[in-house]
Amino acid sequence: MSKILIKNATIVNEDETFVSDVLIDGNIISQIDKDITDDSAKVIDASGLVLIPGAIDDQVHFREPGLTHKGEIYTEAKAAVAGGVTSYMEMPNTVPQATTILELEKKYSRAKECSLANYSFFMGGTNLNLEETLKVDYKTVCGLKIFMGSSTGDMLVDNEKTLEGFFSKSNALIATHCEYDPMIKENQKRIVEEYGEDLPAYFHPIIRNDEACFKSSSFAVELAKKHNTRLHILHISSAKELDLFTNKIPLKQKRITAEACIHHLWFNDDDYKTKGNWIKWNPSVKTEYDRARIFEAVLDGRIDVIATDHAPHTIEEKQLPYLKAPSGGPLVQHSIIAMLEFYKQKKITLEMIVRKMSHNVADLFKIEKRGYIREGYFADLVLVDLNKPTEVTKASLLYKCGWSPFEGYTFSSSINKTFVNGHLVYDNGTFDESKKGERMSFKRD
Repeated sequence: MSKILIKNATIVNEDETFVSDVLIDGNIISQIDKDITDDSAKVIDASGLVLIPGAIDDQVHFREPGLTHKGEIYTEAKAAVAGGVTSYMEMPNTVPQATTILELEKKYSRAKECSLANYSFFMGGTNLNLEETLKVDYKTVCGLKIFMGSSTGDMLVDNEKTLEGFFSKSNALIATHCEYDPMIKENQKRIVEEYGEDLPAYFHPIIRNDEACFKSSSFAVELAKKHNTRLHILHISSAKELDLFTNKIPLKQKRITAEACIHHLWFNDDDYKTKGNWIKWNPSVKTEYDRARIFEAVLDGRIDVIATDHAPHTIEEKQLPYLKAPSGGPLVQHSIIAMLEFYKQKKITLEMIVRKMSHNVADLFKIEKRGYIREGYFADLVLVDLNKPTEVTKASLLYKCGWSPFEGYTFSSSINKTFVNGHLVYDNGTFDESKKGERMSFKRD
């Protein structure tokens, strides 16, 4: 196993920033010290660069199997490592859906063959498969995903008795998409009757409004409190939902946690005028007030992690009329540098970015030996150049779908190198695909 010695890096880790060396031995961080010497190691001079733990994205849709015209595990994981995301958790609404252990394990087998990043896959809950989900070993699977609102794929769980069963019987971390479907359908019916079907995308946050989000999120919280369920609510999109969460206790003691996504921190409803369907997500991008309050909740600890909900669709699909265009977009290649843009604007610290994109994800999901720069941990590391801009052009995109809502934007920072399990997989635009990522494991009772 080879050794790599990273010299003179500015390390951001566990709320501290300091200059140090890091020695990687095989797939593990073996030493962190001020002046390491090892003649057998390949030396990388990281002077002027920032070293952070690789981001762990707890919500992506890589579209394989069955939807591979939109994306594949290989292409999207490649984009991820180019963006400094070393581990991801992928969603079950593929074709076929990952709602049986057999189909779930097929996805793990495929990722083992082709994923450049570390991986885990959510088991999917439906109105009919409660007993199957109870058989899953959640020490090797990140969690159970329940769509309490309809989105891409037909996986809506709207049977209250079934939901009670999931929340009362499952020992999994339950991750939820929360939007109240009957309210959304009624909103759409009313608006179409008034304005017709040729609607601009601006109507998306009016149809999928904050009330629909709150009604579903509050019900999920009610169920979790009733049954002491470990609940994680994904992609919070409205200010109205934020009072459901607390910052009064440490993360490791929380039973109910929340995620914010890059698009809900970056865009607001004014952007529909220029971006249209390109920023059509479920839940919707809402007002500037909602965006600002979500950012505040990230900073004050009510929202625990930052992810992407990376969900590619083809250009042709997104160019359809608003009501027919699918929701979702690709983000995983630019999530870290988007947050670093907020750092440059003095809206968030480097330490907070690392906590929300690495440390807290590892703690929240109880991931074994990842998410921190610590001796004995897997060497999932990213070198960032805060002074080298990244221009987002179509030619620079690694997503199979070939587009990004950030096209035309120039970020102030760039990803210099990405290590996955000690392997230098990405180096200034060049990939070494000789080693693949690994299946994550979870330290759970």
